[in-house]
Amino acid sequence: MQDQGRSTRKRTGGRLKNVRKRRKNELGRLPTETQVGEPRFRTVDVRGNDTKTRALATNVASVNKGEETVTAEIEDVVENEANPNYVRRNIITKGAVIETSEGTARVTSRPGQTGQVNAVLEADK
Repeated sequence: MQDQGRSTRKRTGGRLKNVRKRRKNELGRLPTETQVGEPRFRTVDVRGNDTKTRALATNVASVNKGEETVTAEIEDVVENEANPNYVRRNIITKGAVIETSEGTARVTSRPGQTGQVNAVLEADK
């Protein structure tokens, strides 16, 4: 989400003068929208001499099965509370429910920020 900056007017309606211009670190970026498919990644420079790895597309997930964690193949996106259209477009975000080779799992990581998909198996309903 892009930063809109502070208001140009005071509470009383008077104009505010700019104290400084925008800073590079205040800029936002468009969402990554990680898709299910052949793995593709992008490295992004962030504030503080650091980097983030964005997963543009991935087809593997680390699924937690109680005591152990296994690598599973992502087959499909079943549900996504962030946006119903993400299910149709097979986009993975945190909280999305995915169908894996191990069963149905809920994503607990942020693939667009960390570059990996971590998930927890859902209890059968």
